[in-house]
Amino acid sequence: MGTMNGLAVRPARILIAALSGILAALVGTGVWIAAQARDEQGRAGDKQAVLLAAGVHAKNLVSLDYRTVAADLRRIVDTSTGPARAEYTATAAKLESTTVENKVVQHGVLRATGLVSMTATTAKALVVADVEIRWDGSKSAPQDRFYRWRMDLSKVGGLWLVSKVVQVT
Repeated sequence: MGTMNGLAVRPARILIAALSGILAALVGTGVWIAAQARDEQGRAGDKQAVLLAAGVHAKNLVSLDYRTVAADLRRIVDTSTGPARAEYTATAAKLESTTVENKVVQHGVLRATGLVSMTATTAKALVVADVEIRWDGSKSAPQDRFYRWRMDLSKVGGLWLVSKVVQVT
């Protein structure tokens, strides 16, 4: 009878070991799937953040008002980094004086954004925006302009900022 017990106990131990192995594999697979889902969610979140950042920057570029131009230009600088920020900073005073002197009012509309490419820290986006430009006190008719840009973005301190803007046709 001792042998029967010994034989009966061995298959039970083998079964428990096998089930434990299967359970461990399932848990490992579940952890891996959860990590992949988090990574994918992070990429999707970054994609949305890139498109939002490019769109906000474009809207800032096409929305200027001589009465609020200092704040308008600050928004452009605040949504940029690197070469783009340096360029905006260098030309801000001239743009501000021209905008005020000519009483320029630009009202822009963001039409579309699209992602071209993206890594963990850089991205390229295409942006379409239209603008109506008028001059307060002028008899000149308002002008419509249509902009298409390729924007390079960099992730800086967890935020996506525009580092380069190129007008495309």
